[in-house]
Amino acid sequence: MIGGDVRAEWREDLRDVRADLASARSALAQAAEHTEDLLAILPEPEHRTSVQRAAAEAAKDAARALRCAFMDTHADAVYDELTHGRTRGLRLAELSLAAAAAFPGLVPTVEQLAVDRGRPQAHKDGHEIDQGIFFGRVLRSATAGAHLLDTMLRPTPRALRLLPEFTATGRIDLGSVRVERRDGAARLTMCRDDCLNAEDDRQVDDMETAVDLALLDPDVEVGLLRGGEMTHPRYRGKRVFSAGINLKALDAGDISLVDFLLRRELGYIHKLLRGVLVEDDAAWRSPTVQKPWVAAVDAFAIGGGAQLLLVFDHVLAASDAYFSLPAAREGIIPGAANFRLTRFGGPRLSRQVILEGRRILATEPEARLLVDEVHDPDRLDEAVEDSLRRLRGPAVAANRGMLNLAEESPDEFRRYMAEFALQQALRTYSEDVLHKVGRFSAEKEVQSR
Repeated sequence: MIGGDVRAEWREDLRDVRADLASARSALAQAAEHTEDLLAILPEPEHRTSVQRAAAEAAKDAARALRCAFMDTHADAVYDELTHGRTRGLRLAELSLAAAAAFPGLVPTVEQLAVDRGRPQAHKDGHEIDQGIFFGRVLRSATAGAHLLDTMLRPTPRALRLLPEFTATGRIDLGSVRVERRDGAARLTMCRDDCLNAEDDRQVDDMETAVDLALLDPDVEVGLLRGGEMTHPRYRGKRVFSAGINLKALDAGDISLVDFLLRRELGYIHKLLRGVLVEDDAAWRSPTVQKPWVAAVDAFAIGGGAQLLLVFDHVLAASDAYFSLPAAREGIIPGAANFRLTRFGGPRLSRQVILEGRRILATEPEARLLVDEVHDPDRLDEAVEDSLRRLRGPAVAANRGMLNLAEESPDEFRRYMAEFALQQALRTYSEDVLHKVGRFSAEKEVQSR
């Protein structure tokens, strides 16, 4: 319980961070420094006693309440200062770095993140929760949030650098994703054969680059996403779509809020739906370059793999494939699936899949709510080519863009992501998740041997 003097001091801090921006900036920095001083006298997180852990959490909770109050009052002013009145676009990581420099104590510094990044998830101090507060409040704002969404739809510097090579050769190997242009289709192949295409920060970066290249290449009319052949002992020589988030990487502390959990949704998945934002002489017709997308599911689409299917225009699956969103088992929020799945399967099926972990086989009637076609594995290649031909019509891109706008407004998505930013950050540091990912990681290690 907070003592009388401490409670009065906290109320004074709360009042100060709601004052004018200059005064609030100073008050927030002083309060955050005081919290860091308290944490500094404690042992490292993994060596703290239960009493010390409780003291650390109380101190962090008080500081986070001040950050929330500060952003609730000043979100638009903070964002305008960082982006020069919304005249420049800062991607998620850039925005966080700029905020750390301009508003000390608001988000973690580079040094704090580096220290945490070198620790297993269970031994971190949870600085990413402060990033969740910051991005959640930015996205709540109709002006700042909309500008950030647009910024994240712009092509990445890496993609712009590689675009001349891709347009000239029609192929590129990004590491975890290979891209080949053939017959007017950009064929993206996820090739993390060591981990069944389980996603981590690296794959998110490669996927966004690949999607950008496909959308920016004028010779590409339609995109295809499929999993490559695996070397994993249980699936050697077979194609696999995706095993979802890499739980081993999460347990090791290598899944970041900004570069994975937020960038994945606001970056390449949102670009699959909305297209890539460009500025050229033709931009008056449409600010985005959009193209239809096909997904082909071999073996399974688990977790993040199943989430992807919800933004594709046409989905095919092998008859021996299955789909699942094991959010309840893993303890985290399955991206934007909570936002989108009810449009496909309705509220009852969505709750069965997300809350109860129901697995849907491709041959079940309910699978037709998630996929358009189911074929025997030896017929899937031919069916994929047929679907690519059908989606190459000149009016397809315009119509799919209008369908997506009718089904999911940018403002609805922004509001969902505002809540997701904080809740997902909290989930990744919750006791049940830390216990589960450690156990799942150990199980997967044994299974892979």
